[in-house]
Amino acid sequence: MKAVVMTAAGDPSVLQLQERPLPELQSDTEILVRLKAAGINPIDTKIRQRGTFYPDQRPAILGLDGAGVVEAVGAGVREFHIGDEVYFCNGGLGGHPGTYAEYATVEERFLAHKPKTLSFAEAAALPLVAITAWEALFDRSRLGAGQRVLIQAGSGGVGHIAIQLAKQAGAIVCTTVSTAEKATFVEKLGADEVIRYTLDDPIVRVMNWTDGVGVDVSFDTVGKQVLSQCFASTRYYGDVVTLLAPSPDTVWKVARDRNLRFSFELMLTPMLQNLAAAQMAQVGILRQCAQWVDQQQLTVHLAQTFPLEQAAEAHRQLEAGGFVGKLALTME
Repeated sequence: MKAVVMTAAGDPSVLQLQERPLPELQSDTEILVRLKAAGINPIDTKIRQRGTFYPDQRPAILGLDGAGVVEAVGAGVREFHIGDEVYFCNGGLGGHPGTYAEYATVEERFLAHKPKTLSFAEAAALPLVAITAWEALFDRSRLGAGQRVLIQAGSGGVGHIAIQLAKQAGAIVCTTVSTAEKATFVEKLGADEVIRYTLDDPIVRVMNWTDGVGVDVSFDTVGKQVLSQCFASTRYYGDVVTLLAPSPDTVWKVARDRNLRFSFELMLTPMLQNLAAAQMAQVGILRQCAQWVDQQQLTVHLAQTFPLEQAAEAHRQLEAGGFVGKLALTME
């Protein structure tokens, strides 16, 4: 099969298209998926830059998100059959091979049926960001109906899904964007208040919007000074959740003075720590999201697709930024 292999840590040029052996089923409950598309996420570029989580296992095939068709099943597989369309988030951290390839093996319990109304590329763009946004809003910060939430970078991969999930829960959404085009995009997703951070101070705008109280929940998808911004925008005894490690200049005093509940969201934890039950819970999120997609209550925005052999260029585009939504690789 063809696969994009990370030959060393470094710039996008370390991603090389190679011929690799077709993966074989290693257990009765494994499934061979003929991949049609792979989602591209910032974690992919970070692993490529600094090295994988398993440096003794090289070369590596990156890519956590995938969508495709079941090609073969182990004798113990019960829920899936040859020809089923599936999507998933699994592998790609340097241990189990990822989705930048024509085929991948996945344990049955980590697969979900693909949303029927999405293309394979759209479906492959959804898993990691949907799980991340869901866990951040509902598991970490316990967002509920009627609450006000600030979602930083609402036009990004995680952000644009988070807006929709928050609205699905009945929350009132404020979000930040950089341009008028992105403002229009998030308004169409249902954002109630949109802040152009290039024009206005988000803290001032949030406080004006909430009559000086602050939001119930702030979701930081950016890091650095944005986390301190979230602390200052959140009400006393509110919740702040971040996807990034705090920078040294984070203003923790504000968080302490406001008695904020602070959480990290790292959706990779179940895979990195072999927490099968937690990873199965993430599959439950994918099943629910698939239902909402097919009921037209959730959508994923795909900015651009690249053929598999252009994975390096896709990484360059992701690192350059400026686009709306997600990028994906396609195998056909």
